[in-house]
Amino acid sequence: MAVHDDCKLRFLELKAKRTHRFIVYKIEEKQKQVIVEKVGEPILTYEDFAASLPADECRYAIYDFDFVTAENCQKSKIFFIAWCPDVAKVRSKMIYASSKDRFKRELDGIQVELQATDPTEMDLDVLKSRVN
Repeated sequence: MAVHDDCKLRFLELKAKRTHRFIVYKIEEKQKQVIVEKVGEPILTYEDFAASLPADECRYAIYDFDFVTAENCQKSKIFFIAWCPDVAKVRSKMIYASSKDRFKRELDGIQVELQATDPTEMDLDVLKSRVN
């Protein structure tokens, strides 16, 4: 599975310049490559991000999660989310599962990885629990 250059470029913008809150990636089966499907502005919320993932199709996503530590320090972590809802087609699940590690290696700087098959597995409480 090829990775479109735009995927890495957008990720670097998020990581270095914080110009995006999230990025949703999609595998374009006909072209056999991962492409950028949607980019979220820094002002968007986690709810906006969650709503941008389709209910019945797999996606990869990057989310820049801001939080405050117990010591009252403002921090952020870059999450990689492999979104594979139970109702997605089996073929799609297999393609996303088999391409995930290769794609993740292209994005240098991911701090936390999450697998989610329904929205409850990636809600804000789950993210908060993974940053501590």
